[in-house]
Amino acid sequence: MGVVAAVLFALAPATTMAATGELPTFLAKVPAGEIVPGATSYGAPREDVPVVPAMADGKTLGWVFLTSDFVSTTGYSGKPIHTLVGLNDDAVITGVNLVKHSEPIVLIGIPDSEIKAVTENYTGLDLKVEEAAGGSAHELDIISGATVTIMVIDDSIIRSGLKVARAIGLGGLAPDAVATGPKKIIDPDKQDIRDWNELTGDGSVRRMSLDVGQVNAAFVAQGDAKAIARPEPGPETDTYIDMYAALADAPSIGLSLLGTAEYNNLKARLKEGEHAVLMLGRGRYSFKGSGYVRGGIFDRIQLIQDDVSVRFRDKQHVRIGEITAEGAPAFTEMDIFIIPADVGFDPAKEFRIQLLAQRAIGAIDKVFLTFDLGYRLPDSYLKSEAPAAAVADTTAAPQAPASSVTTAAITDDAGEPKLWVRIWQNRKVDVIILGTALAVLTGVFFFQMQITRSERFTFWFRIAFLTFTLFWLGWTQNAQLSVVNVLAFFSSLTTHFSWDAFLMDPLVFLLWFSVAAALLFWGRGAYCGWLCPFGALQELTNRIAKVCRIPQFEVPWGLHERLWPIKYMIFLALFGLSLYSLDVAEHYAEVEPFKTAIILKFQRAWPFVAFAIVLLIIGLFVERFYCRYLCPLGAALAIPARMRMFDWLKRYRECGNPCKRCANECMVQAIHPEGNINPNECLNCLHCQVLYQHDQKCPVCIKKAAKRKRFETQIGITKPDTAKPAAVLDPAE
Repeated sequence: MGVVAAVLFALAPATTMAATGELPTFLAKVPAGEIVPGATSYGAPREDVPVVPAMADGKTLGWVFLTSDFVSTTGYSGKPIHTLVGLNDDAVITGVNLVKHSEPIVLIGIPDSEIKAVTENYTGLDLKVEEAAGGSAHELDIISGATVTIMVIDDSIIRSGLKVARAIGLGGLAPDAVATGPKKIIDPDKQDIRDWNELTGDGSVRRMSLDVGQVNAAFVAQGDAKAIARPEPGPETDTYIDMYAALADAPSIGLSLLGTAEYNNLKARLKEGEHAVLMLGRGRYSFKGSGYVRGGIFDRIQLIQDDVSVRFRDKQHVRIGEITAEGAPAFTEMDIFIIPADVGFDPAKEFRIQLLAQRAIGAIDKVFLTFDLGYRLPDSYLKSEAPAAAVADTTAAPQAPASSVTTAAITDDAGEPKLWVRIWQNRKVDVIILGTALAVLTGVFFFQMQITRSERFTFWFRIAFLTFTLFWLGWTQNAQLSVVNVLAFFSSLTTHFSWDAFLMDPLVFLLWFSVAAALLFWGRGAYCGWLCPFGALQELTNRIAKVCRIPQFEVPWGLHERLWPIKYMIFLALFGLSLYSLDVAEHYAEVEPFKTAIILKFQRAWPFVAFAIVLLIIGLFVERFYCRYLCPLGAALAIPARMRMFDWLKRYRECGNPCKRCANECMVQAIHPEGNINPNECLNCLHCQVLYQHDQKCPVCIKKAAKRKRFETQIGITKPDTAKPAAVLDPAE
């Protein structure tokens, strides 16, 4: 059936193809019967809207469309989420198929099949009921860790479905009425300053207040037993959230709440057709949350107006320092969100801010509820736009927007701190801790000969640092680098490179910066041997295995040398796949167990957990097994590390011939039998430097000590009495 559909679209005229949008691209991949049960083929597309009939024996059983052809479906990745949806003549959804997305859900451990299973649950949803309830008549089945993705999919299915149903008259839904008469717009001349009581009294500022008791009752009404068993603690009268909203680009409201200077900055920032909503909040629950830090999108609030829904990204966000209206209370959150010009928002019509409240029911699982704050701009701020005035505005517009765009660009770069700057400010303590750790490690490398004079100190320092790396850097801060970072970096160089994207996570950025510097000085071992949380987990568990007398196996050198290239082949395969499709490469990058063992702390589907545990079990017998032979990140770092400028690890001519102690004790067998250290495999553990100056283990040092003792005996030098103070020694001695 897919081939038939492809032929039909190939024979369709160019005008028809234009009307179908991207729909033909995906219809050929999905049989009609999967979207509309009983259908055997797709019919000719409609010329007015990008919709095709699903047919059987010449009869139309339903209609199929692509959500991204009707509404914005941009998710966490910044790319559209494409979903095929089927509707019958009664405006009931007959089937849903998630056909393509670029969301990073696979990277955080959520199977793609789980997301698809959620979309399939929309089958049977009645859009007539949804229209009557404003699109909120159904339960939102959110998967923890994919909140934004699920919300975008849900919104796109409902709102695009309503658009299609109205456009072709399904279920008796009428097409959108064409507006007649003068249009209402914000009156720019109304600029009177008002106090807080006046603004809240006439609805210029709207409020939604929830206490702990109300939220607990709402979760009880929802019926989830796990959520009910974990009520919000504290007195029921405590404020859960006290949230306010106002349309800040209305001059009187903006001037009253923001003050003249801040309002003028806002107006300079806004491009033509854009609007701004001011959000204020206090209480124990944040309407911003912290999810936007990682992905650049706010997942707890969205603006909804009829078929329009807006989720705000970091570039649409401005933090406010104070509210200037007289009598205004204190708030812990004061933020402006820019409503894009292309979403079809009408400031004269009613809209609502939907708050997503969440409750943890497990290590990573959460249950969600939504609460709505309705808003309508009072008529006193509006005026009717006459047709003549509209024409005049159109002809006069070019000069003002040009100035606004220029000023807005300056404001973005210099006036308002960018999101990554605010993130770094909020994580000062974490940055200082990691910066201190990196400084200490750098000092150890620079003064390695002094540090490694004490075998005991070197051993316990390494154990302590690896423990810090695993527990704080890995399991607490989730700062685990991945080969996906490398692939994404190269992909960004060929598309749209932006430093802002790489600066969003301070700890990961600091790690990459330190890795780049370390590659020139010491090679890949600075990261792989000291700063990789999964590497630390392998080494610490192997240390425990040795204490428990678990036998250790040394891979024969011939086999060991031939296993080295495996990780390089894995990396090159992933890199090649990324040139074809970064999405595909990210999927196969699951060869890394980092997300399972470090990011998700083994809270994941059993195949991923089993894979990670098997690697760790092998590592109990063969130290750092994964690092040696399989790690594509280690391979990616080893390639540029060949440019390093210094050889810091000291060797004797006797190393390897005849002495092989360092080679025998190297935990990853990075020392060749002839004594040379392979810098591509070395993890800079510094154990060979401990042996290099150990007067009881290194034959060269033992010989030097013996020679020195003979010399001292020959010239009559004897060691001073240890009980005798050094200050009274005869200089001649």
